[in-house]
Order: sequence, then C-alpha cells, then structure tokens
Amino acid sequence: QVQLVESGGGLVQPGGSLRLSCAASGFTFSRYPMAWYRQAPGKEREWVATITTSSDFTHYADSVKGRFTISRDNAKNTVYLQMNSLKPEDTAVYYCNGVPSPAPAYWGRGTQVTVSS
Repeated sequence: QVQLVESGGGLVQPGGSLRLSCAASGFTFSRYPMAWYRQAPGKEREWVATITTSSDFTHYADSVKGRFTISRDNAKNTVYLQMNSLKPEDTAVYYCNGVPSPAPAYWGRGTQVTVSS
C-alpha cells in the first residue's frame, strides 16, 4: 500500500533553515511528479512546491519562491524540501504527495515546522 513518511521538521528561529524529507513506498515513485504542501493552524492545506519526475522542472508558491528548494532522489524514493530564511508564517505541518496522488484521499502524518524566537 502507498506510504508517505515525512520527517525533518522541528523548532527553528526566524531566518533559520530546515531540510524536510519524504520517504515514499507502495507505488512507482519515479513515475510521479511530487509535491510538498503545508497546513497552518486553522487554515486550509496549501500547495508549496512541485518537482517533475526527472527533476527537470520545479515550481513554487510565490510565498516560498527564492527561499525553498524541492529536490528528489529516485534511487531512494525520497523527495526533499530545503527551507531557508524561514519566517513565522512558514509554521505549519508539511506533507508530501504524488501529483496526482497515487492513493486518492491518502496523506501521510506530515512533519511539524515551527518558526519562532
């Protein structure tokens, strides 16, 4: 069955950095574009970034452009999100998923990112 396991979150001060990882299994990872999403308290889940199957194209939400970098390693079935210059408004639970999702309505547990001094 499809599994997405996000990790790497934590508490960081404004201006700091974190690198998130998402280990995928149960589907052919290399055939799916992958994306990161986030959900802040009391808000809808929002899209953050997408990467194509061979990493030739990436796309970012305006709110993270220039600060976040999405990447993937198809040999490890893992997608990453490098987050630099973090702001308090980046505080959220971060999730990854395939595009489209390989298992409709399935989401992993996510990883909590808290940006606070």
